Amino acid sequence: MDRKKGKSNMLVPTIIMGVLACILLYIGYSRGHGEHTAGLQVTYRLLLQVLPLLICAFIVAGMVQVMLPRELIAKWVGVESGLRGIMIGSFAGALTPGGPFVNLPIAAGMMKSGASIGTMVAFLTGWSLWAVARLPMEFGILGWKFTLIRLVSVIIFPPIAGLIAQVLFSGVKSYYDRLKYGKHEVSITSSP
Repeated sequence: MDRKKGKSNMLVPTIIMGVLACILLYIGYSRGHGEHTAGLQVTYRLLLQVLPLLICAFIVAGMVQVMLPRELIAKWVGVESGLRGIMIGSFAGALTPGGPFVNLPIAAGMMKSGASIGTMVAFLTGWSLWAVARLPMEFGILGWKFTLIRLVSVIIFPPIAGLIAQVLFSGVKSYYDRLKYGKHEVSITSSP
């Protein structure tokens, strides 16, 4: 992979978040009530909670890229898979537990391995709207009627979102396609 491209992809968001973090720390410090210290303590606890999950999600995303044959991914969730792939993406997203720290790296890994844009839109939409892992808590807090109404209201959206993405944007080159087919060829087994 072209190292300059990989770094530049994350450089702008990193700079924006760094500037925002510095501004918020300064504001917290200048108020004089120790808010900056309390905020850093919350940050530390959050980091301890999220870091193991994030590491595992990146391992899963990396292993998906190197272990699943591109032909298998193309057959089941690639452009050629059509509606079947979009439905698989919708249900896989619904069944995948965890938040964005888990699902976004998985989607990125699948796209790098040849999954279609429609399937990955369906995957992320299914994860967001159907969220099977969230249903017991939703049922317990909001009741079965509300949970059922919400599910019925959104049941068609993941496949529709996937179909729209596939029809309208399948020709759009993603970041991974530009790396793969552009000036710089990506190799999963490239040496540092």
